[in-house]
Amino acid sequence: MGRTYFVEEAVGQYLSDLSTKFKPYVTGLLIGQCSSQRDYVIRAVRTPPKEEQKEGNTSPSKLESIDEEWITAHASQVSRMLPGGLLVLGVFIIATPELSKDSQNALRKVIFSIEKSLTKRRLWKPAEEEVSDRAALQVCSATKKIVCRTYDVQDPKSSAKPADWKYQSALSASWLSLDCTVNVNIHIPLLATSPNHDLEKNTKNGLNRWSKQIEDSVFLINGQVKDDDTELLEGQKKLRGNTQYSTQISDVKVLTQLSQGSSHRSTATVQVCSGSINLKGAVKCRAYVHNNKPKVKEAVQALKRDIINTLNDRCEILFEDLIINEGPHKKINHLFNVC
Repeated sequence: MGRTYFVEEAVGQYLSDLSTKFKPYVTGLLIGQCSSQRDYVIRAVRTPPKEEQKEGNTSPSKLESIDEEWITAHASQVSRMLPGGLLVLGVFIIATPELSKDSQNALRKVIFSIEKSLTKRRLWKPAEEEVSDRAALQVCSATKKIVCRTYDVQDPKSSAKPADWKYQSALSASWLSLDCTVNVNIHIPLLATSPNHDLEKNTKNGLNRWSKQIEDSVFLINGQVKDDDTELLEGQKKLRGNTQYSTQISDVKVLTQLSQGSSHRSTATVQVCSGSINLKGAVKCRAYVHNNKPKVKEAVQALKRDIINTLNDRCEILFEDLIINEGPHKKINHLFNVC
């Protein structure tokens, strides 16, 4: 049995509008959230046109001209902007009938390209029970017929599986939000033996160590430590005649463990350094969780990933700026403020 996607009605209207404006085809991303029982699509985003395409609302006439690299770059940029709990769930294409039969292969290539790109940037590993199916949505611009299939991005040989696509009004209106602020003070030495003072590589190593601390941290939700498998809304009362809850989950504190225990002790070493990087500031993070009996571990996982992604993304933006303005091999000794 395939997966079921519950989709915000506004997404359907957006896709319908695109089908009348762009010929012979238009592509884009599907944004939402996965869970063990069902998936949610709350936004669709059209692939932005390149400079040479901006003057008209037409695309090349053949699907072979789909720019896989351009769509993947767009997915990476969109992924940076998403709060915790939301991700690029898949891709869509709206095409004329004569192009529809060939669009599935094109979508498959794009889905795996996006996943490969996003995986390279992650500082966290997916959980064993993580949903790895991604959606490939085809819409016929003439008949408006919708065909949704999924591919398992963890399996390079994955074949298409059918999926249900169901529209629902006010899908995310009563989702829960979790907010927290994490103070960051990371000191990263730059080894004298490091070739060309590889700023990005050293920073990645430092962020990897820090991300493990976040993964091992204790999260207090409304001042309480809750078991992972308990329901996030346990003990809260529903408002009569309403699906919303009387208390909004929002106050989360992150307690980083100072010691990992005797089994994690390491021997101190002395290393010759040519400089250092200090990442200092306060990172404000937010995660959204569906309201279909969410588990505590789902909420905590979404918030952990937003904390790690937020700092990692800011560092990547700094590297991009340094490369543009100072060159890739310039020796740098900076204090980065990540506020």
